[in-house]
Amino acid sequence: MEKKRLKQFQERLTAKRHALAGVVISTEDYEREAGADTSQDPADIASNAYTKDLLFSQSVNERTILKLVEEALQRLDGGEYGICANCEEPIQDKRLEAVPWARHCITCQDLQERGLLEDDE
Repeated sequence: MEKKRLKQFQERLTAKRHALAGVVISTEDYEREAGADTSQDPADIASNAYTKDLLFSQSVNERTILKLVEEALQRLDGGEYGICANCEEPIQDKRLEAVPWARHCITCQDLQERGLLEDDE
């Protein structure tokens, strides 16, 4: 992959990392604040519990993507970006445009989602 293209992906990944880190931190702050107020009525407590569960599930997803973004940046630094972690073939350009932190080509991603690819983590 040419250097200009790699630089573009690096900038996108860095921006995504920054955005996700901010969201994770603000979610953690909200969870701490919501848990600190014990003088609420039962309806407020139930509403806060629901919101906290929702934020927790979103936080888990964002942390997962953040981890994948970090790994993609490491692959960029190591010269392995854009290469499938399984078959070692180039990842399709359209896939990288859509999901710049992708670890697998379309074929291997499909295998992984169907449970047919051994997890390398």
